[in-house]
Amino acid sequence: FPFPYTPYLIQERFMAALYSALEAGRVGIFESPTGTGKSLSLICGALSWLRDFEEKKQQEEARLLAREDSGQEGKKRPTSAEPRRPGSDGTAGEPDWVTAFVQRKEERDMVDRLKEEQIRRKKREDRLEKIRHNVQLKYAAKRKRSEEDETKRLLQLSKEVLSEGAGVDVLEQLDHNEEELILAEYESDEEKKMVSGLEEDDDDLEEEHVTKIYYCSRTHSQLSQFVREVQKSPFGKDTRLVSLGSRQNLCVNEEVRRLGALQLINDRCMEMQKNKHEKKSDEEMEGKKRRVSRTVCPFYSYEQMQFLCDEVLVEVKDIEQLVALGRETKACPYYGSRYAIPAAQLVVLPYQMLLHEPTRSAAGIKLKDQVVIIDEAHNLIDTITCIHSAEVSGSQLCCAHSQLLQYMERYRKRLKAKNLMYIKQILYLLERFVAMLGGNVNQNPSCQAVSQTGTVLKSINDFLFQSQIDNINLFKVQRYCEKSLISRKLFGFVERYGGPATAVKTNKENQKLAGLQNFLLTLQQGSDKEGDPPVEAENDQLRTASPLMQIEGFLSALTNANQDGRVILNRQGTVGQSSLKFLLLNPAVHFAKVVEECRAVIIAGGTMQPVADFREQLLTCAGVDPARVVEFSCGHVIPPENILPIILCSGPSNQQLEFTYETRDLPQMMDETGRILCNVCNVVPGGVVCFFPSYEYEKQVYAHWEKTGLLTRLAAKKKIFQEPKKANQVDQVLVEYAKCIKRCSQSGGQMTGALLLSVVGGKMSEGINFSDDLGRCVIMVGMPYPNIKSPELQEKMTWLDKTMPRAAGQAPSRVLIENLCMKAVNQSIGRAIRHQKDFASILLLDHRYARPAIFNKLPQWIRERTQVKPAFGSAFAELRKVRTCILGNS
Repeated sequence: FPFPYTPYLIQERFMAALYSALEAGRVGIFESPTGTGKSLSLICGALSWLRDFEEKKQQEEARLLAREDSGQEGKKRPTSAEPRRPGSDGTAGEPDWVTAFVQRKEERDMVDRLKEEQIRRKKREDRLEKIRHNVQLKYAAKRKRSEEDETKRLLQLSKEVLSEGAGVDVLEQLDHNEEELILAEYESDEEKKMVSGLEEDDDDLEEEHVTKIYYCSRTHSQLSQFVREVQKSPFGKDTRLVSLGSRQNLCVNEEVRRLGALQLINDRCMEMQKNKHEKKSDEEMEGKKRRVSRTVCPFYSYEQMQFLCDEVLVEVKDIEQLVALGRETKACPYYGSRYAIPAAQLVVLPYQMLLHEPTRSAAGIKLKDQVVIIDEAHNLIDTITCIHSAEVSGSQLCCAHSQLLQYMERYRKRLKAKNLMYIKQILYLLERFVAMLGGNVNQNPSCQAVSQTGTVLKSINDFLFQSQIDNINLFKVQRYCEKSLISRKLFGFVERYGGPATAVKTNKENQKLAGLQNFLLTLQQGSDKEGDPPVEAENDQLRTASPLMQIEGFLSALTNANQDGRVILNRQGTVGQSSLKFLLLNPAVHFAKVVEECRAVIIAGGTMQPVADFREQLLTCAGVDPARVVEFSCGHVIPPENILPIILCSGPSNQQLEFTYETRDLPQMMDETGRILCNVCNVVPGGVVCFFPSYEYEKQVYAHWEKTGLLTRLAAKKKIFQEPKKANQVDQVLVEYAKCIKRCSQSGGQMTGALLLSVVGGKMSEGINFSDDLGRCVIMVGMPYPNIKSPELQEKMTWLDKTMPRAAGQAPSRVLIENLCMKAVNQSIGRAIRHQKDFASILLLDHRYARPAIFNKLPQWIRERTQVKPAFGSAFAELRKVRTCILGNS
């Protein structure tokens, strides 16, 4: 395998296993600890296979074409006049000559296809080669764009001069702009072609999809990092790579970007395209009737996007470079990158785009016979569940009803019958949803108290029957919402008139003003680009200003099969605070299509243990043959002595460590935890990271230590930092933490570093690296079991017990709880070892970690080096040894 440097032995094993899985068309679960060069192994292994596959394919094509050209015509072809031999009928009762004729026709068709493909490939390669070596082309394209910009500017000036003095017309036109808010005539029975990235007359230019690798990861930064690894690899110069992203990440039209919310950006973009496609008919009508001038995106130019597409294929670019190129070339990176998909060899994209079928189709992704690599896949099951689940609050439902009702009243005379019919259906649905929460859609949701509070779970069918909406075809309503862009029109209506952003106003005079103030508030919140994801999620309903967008997602979720999900009615205090949530129970139904269509699927991660979840909940349920599944796990590259994992069963005062819900709040347990930390901070230099099961427990322990004076003792050795709840403060805390450790190591005073109090599943437990001095010891307080009282989790457990077989005598629900806990633990403790020369200790504070069922779920490379210490004394002695080694090394 080509590699930028001499690979580790485990990297060679990883690449060989990956190559053979791709060649055999397997579904692989690959685990390679972070710090072992997993990304490069994936790149070099997968692209080596692709290079060999393409070579073999081209050799086969050349052989077929040579056979065709070498005068196969001379071969005798069976004719109808030839007598048939006895028993010469084909298996389907066809004579041999018919079978031979069909076979011959298929061969000829294949040869014709191969010839066309060769011509297309040659054209593409010539075009890219020209761009690669002819800088003049780029300058010519830039000059042409400058000329077009100047022409447009002069044209605009001329229009402004002509319109001077025509004030009345201008006012009339502004009034006419309201036309944009009115729904176009809707014909549900006509299968109209969705507006795609290509112009209608350019469809025939689309190339066939070459065999490619789709690489997905969780975050934007992980994808950018992967692309940079490709650039550094031996394949960086020759690979045709394209990065895909959402419009939110790729849009270069500032007017659209300012909308902030993803749904608004999507709808506005689609509307601008629609305007472009309708432009021709508008111009035809100009002589007969004065039409409204509709906004068209200046970046949506086929010629410029084709130029951008070629530039993307010539040289590997990450999303930031793609956006910069889009601005420079005045071409849309979102659509330009989609043009590049058919010819690309490696497509880099976020999880959601690949795992959500409607998004996949809209992006032009075709999985048939392709390879998919899902990296950072430890949360794959949760990701699929989240993508296909949806929640709406009572206040959103009432607000959407109020807005839609006012919209219908204002434009009733202008709307066609079909539009009115669907709007009335949506209003009825909203009315019934609010009734299910125990409220009335015509009253303010914040003032309606809910009589029976609590959480109720229902099957989809039961929910539809009890809410009396089983007579409505939700598939048709969902299709109407998509095609008519009703939520976008409603947003425009609210934007224009400051319609009520809360449900119902009784005073008509105050209605406009209050609505406008609320709407301005949403814009103000929307303009705050920073902000952490949880808060963003809470403000989403405000920012979108058209809650119907959120409700469309819930309607779509209700079209799932009855057995695959549940509807949760969460009644709290008031109707406004209550909510309806769809919970997907069976993520396999949405993953099945991916594994069915693809040639091979690789699920990879740094910590994949325990893998039983992937096999049973995802692959077996998706109908994957167990023989097709292959597992690969490798150790770490660090020497065994560089890691010291210890399971500690009791503390310095012989208090047994068992952090159950019943015992962890006891003062003696919190005191014992503090004593352990004090001892550790005395002997471990640099950074110590301590993980708690939840924010609440961390806060409780901190307050207790503050009261007992233990915090002061801790602060004498280490400066104490706490993980913030807000995402936009994480970087600041980490920078301060790192600065403090560096300062202490240089000054050599009494203060030896810093202590970071973190939370399992929080901002610090995933994606943050505590390499070298930032994490010389990682401490896990207790076992972070999920909240077993959560209705969602209880329903999932019940569903698993009904549908899954018992494993090794354990109920599937019990296995799920343990797996969720250990996945979280493994993610957190893996943060400390990040490269070959790194070293750290790991302390697991709870005697339950020593139980075989739990112990075996630790990653293999940690498990085989773990020591179980019944008493604190021997554990402390081991930590002192490590300190001696560290000081000796430094």
